[in-house]
Amino acid sequence: MRKWMLRIGGGVLALVLVVLVGLMTWEPFFARETAAPSTHRTYRAEILRSDYGVPHIYGETDADVAYGVAIAQSEDDFFTLQDVVAMSKGRYGAIAGPDGAQVDYVYYLLDARGTAERQYGSLPADTRAIFDAYATGLNQYAEENPDELKLAGLFPVNGEDVAAGFALRQPFFFGLAGVIGQLSDNKPPRREFGPDIPGFPREGSGGDEIEVERKPAQTARAMPLPWGEMAALSGSNAFAVAPEKSGEGTILISNSHQPLEGGVAWYEMVVESGEGWHFTGANFPGSPFPFLGHNRTLGWTNTVNRPDMVDIYELVLNEDGTQYRLDGEWRDLEAREVTLPVKLGPLVLPIRETVYRSVHGPVIVNDNGAFAMRYGGIDNIDQLDAYYRLNKASTLEEWQAILSRMDVPSTNFIYGDAEGNIAMVYNAAIPDRPEGHDWRGILPGDRSDLIWDGPVDYAAIPKYVNPASGWLMNANNTPFRAAGPDSDLSPDSVSPYLGVELKQTNRSRRAWKLMSEAGRLDNDTLRRIKYDTAYEREGYVADLWDALEQFEPGDADLGEARRILLEWDFTADNVGPGDALALLMIRDFMSAEYQNKAEAPDVATHLRKAVDHLQEHFGRLDPPMSELLRLRQDPGLHAVDLPLDGGSDTLRASTTWQVDPDGRLRLVHGDSFIQWVEWRPGERVRSRSVQPFGAAITRPDSPHFTDQATLFVQKKLKPVHFWREDALANARSRKIVTNQKAVTSRN
Repeated sequence: MRKWMLRIGGGVLALVLVVLVGLMTWEPFFARETAAPSTHRTYRAEILRSDYGVPHIYGETDADVAYGVAIAQSEDDFFTLQDVVAMSKGRYGAIAGPDGAQVDYVYYLLDARGTAERQYGSLPADTRAIFDAYATGLNQYAEENPDELKLAGLFPVNGEDVAAGFALRQPFFFGLAGVIGQLSDNKPPRREFGPDIPGFPREGSGGDEIEVERKPAQTARAMPLPWGEMAALSGSNAFAVAPEKSGEGTILISNSHQPLEGGVAWYEMVVESGEGWHFTGANFPGSPFPFLGHNRTLGWTNTVNRPDMVDIYELVLNEDGTQYRLDGEWRDLEAREVTLPVKLGPLVLPIRETVYRSVHGPVIVNDNGAFAMRYGGIDNIDQLDAYYRLNKASTLEEWQAILSRMDVPSTNFIYGDAEGNIAMVYNAAIPDRPEGHDWRGILPGDRSDLIWDGPVDYAAIPKYVNPASGWLMNANNTPFRAAGPDSDLSPDSVSPYLGVELKQTNRSRRAWKLMSEAGRLDNDTLRRIKYDTAYEREGYVADLWDALEQFEPGDADLGEARRILLEWDFTADNVGPGDALALLMIRDFMSAEYQNKAEAPDVATHLRKAVDHLQEHFGRLDPPMSELLRLRQDPGLHAVDLPLDGGSDTLRASTTWQVDPDGRLRLVHGDSFIQWVEWRPGERVRSRSVQPFGAAITRPDSPHFTDQATLFVQKKLKPVHFWREDALANARSRKIVTNQKAVTSRN
């Protein structure tokens, strides 16, 4: 009996071991395989690196440069590039576990791969050439560095794979993640940020200022999408000043607010080819070109905007849920089974999910019914071509002609050039909706006349060109406060059907006020504005302090905390005793207003939480904020731990953070890539820039891991060696790379 039981036990154990081995190894064998680009051309690029390791990439052709961009960025951040590649193949869950599997679900839900397959071949040949060249560079680095690979079978990739990543990521910048999240959680979508449509008023419309949804977090994960709290916190500041207002030439300031690392963190570069591509700026991992920056004659930066870009339709299903009704006829609801890999420890579990689609777009089936989504830019990847053309534009007219195609789905563009022009375009592929319907609410899904096709005309969206004030700004606010009291557009100048937001942020209130009051906006004045740390007592800030004045504390600690806050000077500058308490309090109240919650957070609850945190970790209620808020990066020889200033919604932005075990707040989102561009009369363009850490963001052993951190906290900028002779004079390394062989030489 005992031998029989042992045999059974051994058999069960063997079976368990087989299952475990299978769960550890199955995923690469079942993953979608893609072939390397079919082209057999030879690429050759030169990579120069300056004091701070920023790559300057040169090639005879644009494709040579794109190949070099892939090599250079892989040298600095192949860790993140692999995440982006995995995301573009629906395999991120095999790396990042449940969080990654959520991204993979959305990849299938939005049919990112199908969009790339349908549309990639129709892109112009020269655009496809740079994407194939970029993919070739990624493949080469992966082949030459197998010890760095996170996931078997991830490479090779091709241009279509890179395009699939674009198709997935772009909709998240205008808030699609929030819509998907609410529907998946069986909740109605939150109200959009545009005005009510005449004849369709909605309760809780928020008056004439609708604040953007934001979600604070105690912790944050670097993701290859603007996901979760990072999607909600997407922001930026931008400033453009004409020569007559600055007295010094055209000034363009790019001050993006992105995660400090991960798939939507900025990577700086200079690119130049023999075919006229000469640009400096920054991209996200997975792109062969910068998304913002400047060339010889013009430049632009971006800020996130939040027009009403998503429409939701409630479908009428038949009894078994396999068909939906449209114009009185039944149509099959497309259903596709997909397998999501979910890494749990050493195992990767195969989780089966069903994704649905109707003629409207992606469909989520929840406890309340079936809801289809249609969003601006759906099934379009022409932004790949548009960004490439924008990089090479040479005049304002050419630049506007590219934007007027409406291929870049969203984000404001703030512009400046050598001729003294400045402009702001509230860019968005806003759906061209028929009038007479409540596009702010849930629409009936059984009417085909409500399924719009394509965006509104470029002429319909708000824009400024050379306003009389001589300046423009945006800080994720309504485009109707952008140029000063006598130059701002009226909200009545655009149709309410566009859903253009009317919201203000503290940053926009401060920038608009300070720029309106300034007689001259020269470099010194603009520097004070950009690094301003003050709050206006308006909006949610006023509501919080009004509540504090009415609050009756229940114990001595709360009473002392209330006193400190009521005496605070409303500046997060590391000077006053109330800065640390204010930092901990403001973010949650900002978040509540940004999410359009019906009620503000409870003052007593949040004050108690802040008091307990400071008492536990600092033993006092008024520690210097610089001891609480830190710029931290580790591990290794080049680790940094530096004091910061600014707050969640100040122009010097320290937006959100991770709470470390010692109680310090490690900044994870806020001021990131900053670029300051000037065209002075009779001079070539020049610019300066800084990153929070360094070019080699995931290379702890590199001297460029954190070599810009001190500059960043000191509010200093480094020179951009845009011109080749300057790059050569300041180069610390110089390398030729090719897909045939590699030749390296150093100065």
